Amino acid sequence: MFLAFTLLCAVAVLLISRTFIVVPMRENVVKERLGRFAGVLEPGFHFMLPVLDRAAYRHEMREQVIDIPSQTCITRDNIQVEVDGIVYLKVMNAHKASYGIANYRLATINLAQTTMRSEIGKLTLDETFSEREQINDAIIREIDKASAPWGVKMVRYEIRNITPSKRVIETMEKQMEAERAKRAAIVESSGLKEAKIQISEGERAHAVNLSEGEKQRRINEAEGRAAEIRLVAEATAEGARLVAEAIRKPGGELALQTQLVEQYITEMGKVLETAEVTVVPQQLASLKGLVEGISRLRG
Repeated sequence: MFLAFTLLCAVAVLLISRTFIVVPMRENVVKERLGRFAGVLEPGFHFMLPVLDRAAYRHEMREQVIDIPSQTCITRDNIQVEVDGIVYLKVMNAHKASYGIANYRLATINLAQTTMRSEIGKLTLDETFSEREQINDAIIREIDKASAPWGVKMVRYEIRNITPSKRVIETMEKQMEAERAKRAAIVESSGLKEAKIQISEGERAHAVNLSEGEKQRRINEAEGRAAEIRLVAEATAEGARLVAEAIRKPGGELALQTQLVEQYITEMGKVLETAEVTVVPQQLASLKGLVEGISRLRG
């Protein structure tokens, strides 16, 4: 009796579980009736016919992250690199995801790897590092195009690592060291060049300043001499004018002659004092007569 009761309870629980189903918010359930597609159950409480209906497939409707395993790819310049990535996808149609393909996750991984090898093969090693965004976009386009019949939408793809072989890494490091040395040499030579330019410009500016100073000094001296000559000339002219005016006055000519005679006598006395030989000029007689004439005039 107890065994029969237990069996009856088990059957009742089974029937209830087959009759009522609760679909969580994050899922969609594909219902089949007698092995045929009978609809997609949205999140909520649903009634099913026992024995006839069954929940054939459950699909995660949130965005999913699939890790793409690392694989070896050959670049356009025949260099081996290890590349892995991440695919973000979302189930858009539970019916297609159930009957369009057996395992969309596995198919996505294989398609991503195939497309990634193809895209890497179109680029050189340097381009694979600098054009990641273009590679990601190309892989997304190819996967999205192929996955449309599966009811799956590829949200985005990201290359995670691009790792060249050890030998290639060593070669790249040597190349980078050579490039750094080259840049250092260029910077050093540029610095020396700039220093020489600065020195030459300083020397040129110094020479220009000296020449400008010398030029200004000569100009100042020339202007000073010109001013001096002008003043002397003006003074001489003024003296000549005054002498001429004095001569034109009564007795002026005689006064002039007297002045000249006195100066002559004074200068002659100086000469006689310093001369070792006594010199008697021929004009002494005429000088005597001139002095006597002047004396008579004064008398």
